[in-house]
Amino acid sequence: MKNIRNFCIIAHIDHGKSTLADRLLEYTNTVTQRELQSQTLDDMDLEKERGITIKSHAIQMDYELNGEKYVLNLIDTPGHVDFSYEVSRSIAACEGALLIVDAAQSVQAQTISNLYLALENDLTIIPILNKIDLPSANPEEVTDEIMNLIGCEYEDVLRVSGKTGEGVHDLLEQIVKRIPAPVGDPEAPLQALVFDSVYNPFRGIEAYFKVVNGSIKKGQRIKFMATGKMYEADEVGTLKLKQQPKKEILTGDVGYIISGIKDAREVKVGDTITTFENGAEAPIEGFEEVKPMVFAGIYPIEAEDFEELRFSLEKLRLNDASLVFEPESSAALGFGFRCGFLGMLHMEIVQERLDREFNMDVITTVPNVSYHGYSKKDPDKMILINNPSEMTDPVLLDRVEEPYIKASIITKSDFVGPVMTLCIEKRGEIVNQSYLTSERVELVFNMPLAEVVFDFYDRLKSISKGYASFDYHPIGFRPSKLVKMDILINGDMVDALSSLIHDSNAYYIGKRMCEKLRELIPRQQFDIAVQAALGAKVIARETIKALRKDVTAKCYGGDISRKRKLLEKQKEGKKKMKQIGRVEVPQSAFMAVLKLND
Repeated sequence: MKNIRNFCIIAHIDHGKSTLADRLLEYTNTVTQRELQSQTLDDMDLEKERGITIKSHAIQMDYELNGEKYVLNLIDTPGHVDFSYEVSRSIAACEGALLIVDAAQSVQAQTISNLYLALENDLTIIPILNKIDLPSANPEEVTDEIMNLIGCEYEDVLRVSGKTGEGVHDLLEQIVKRIPAPVGDPEAPLQALVFDSVYNPFRGIEAYFKVVNGSIKKGQRIKFMATGKMYEADEVGTLKLKQQPKKEILTGDVGYIISGIKDAREVKVGDTITTFENGAEAPIEGFEEVKPMVFAGIYPIEAEDFEELRFSLEKLRLNDASLVFEPESSAALGFGFRCGFLGMLHMEIVQERLDREFNMDVITTVPNVSYHGYSKKDPDKMILINNPSEMTDPVLLDRVEEPYIKASIITKSDFVGPVMTLCIEKRGEIVNQSYLTSERVELVFNMPLAEVVFDFYDRLKSISKGYASFDYHPIGFRPSKLVKMDILINGDMVDALSSLIHDSNAYYIGKRMCEKLRELIPRQQFDIAVQAALGAKVIARETIKALRKDVTAKCYGGDISRKRKLLEKQKEGKKKMKQIGRVEVPQSAFMAVLKLND
């Protein structure tokens, strides 16, 4: 156990951590030159296409220093704010963390957020300055920032290049010297922490764990403490690039278990595995339940695919514990699921994965956040409003509270004005403004989450020319003047397009929604009225003009009454068609609200 080191990587999305992870695998001979490729640990096509890590990836490396052999368990973690739950799970299974900072880009807001998470869990931090080979690198200034951030000495900051391999051998030595060995009792009853799981269509669910106390053997009868289910350990092993079966996994080590579990609900991330006989009395503490920030409805295009969508979401949740869902129905879309996500990128990735991995064609409704309502009859009783359709009559409500976040934005000093204008436009209140260096400023705002989930991040990147980094965390709920806006198509309400918005934005958003829908809904043989309404009051309207046939084309002379008769006949036909005609709303219309600022 003294020769085991468990550590994870903390970095911003584009700090080159995947390249550095590839170099660590290469220098420890974990992968051959033939197996080595760009982003070796990122096994999803989606990760390689976008250049980001979506899933945590665990791998074991063997390393020799001064004639002594060490086992290094690396967990490569995502860098985007929407996948912070993945990072928290990985941190729970580690004793140390590599803090990677780009020598050309400096410290980013998300890096700071994940760093604090690691410090709260008492992890040993090894600060690393990456990309020192770049012509635009500014190592001295960035080193000063890191020293101010974590209070380390100048010589503690390692300088490496994932591209050239410079400093990687020194980094491996420092991992062995600085990161402590896992603490645990090999003689105690088995306690293994499940930090991830994946679905294998041939072998069932594979759970990844770290052995905190005791050991786990092949063929042993085991018990998952949260569900109380018993299984037999058909196979246990360690996580190399390919799984390596072993007879026993000892205290402090990281491995996987296959026990023929078919039901996705029987494995919970954060659960404790123990033995059936003489097992541990209490589970391992310290795992928090995920709190979704953004909600949207996901519906199958074909009604008969509802059960298949349920199975797909359950399998996806195995691999992505931060996804939350429950059944719901919509008058417009039929049966589907109300899903909770950690952010807009998370929602986008789930949609993509449903399409690619499970071949599911789905419709996603307008995303929104969760609100708290309080009735006049019982002002102390809270009513959770996840969906605009759940909003009761405003006359019966005493108040509605919306979630607020503390947003931290780090940007260049040239863009402070435009960034502050954007945040104030989004109902933000400035809390703090501090200069990290003469060129870099950190702005802290309290803002409503509803204003951030749509287009805030894209607009922030545009006005700062890509230089701003953004991170946030929830700070509770505050009373707010919210109204429910309905969209009516030909007088019929489309519940999937309803939204809860602030009173001050209602007219602007309603007008833009109607304009967008006018462009997206195909023209019919009759006029279509698109309206935005607050209760019975219509606040905006657009008309999609009818496709018209020239019925007078065959009249090439004669009395005007002949033409008039034909036009009147056409008018009567269109009036009848309008009464019985139905309008199909395309999928692009459901996402129209996301593009209001295009």
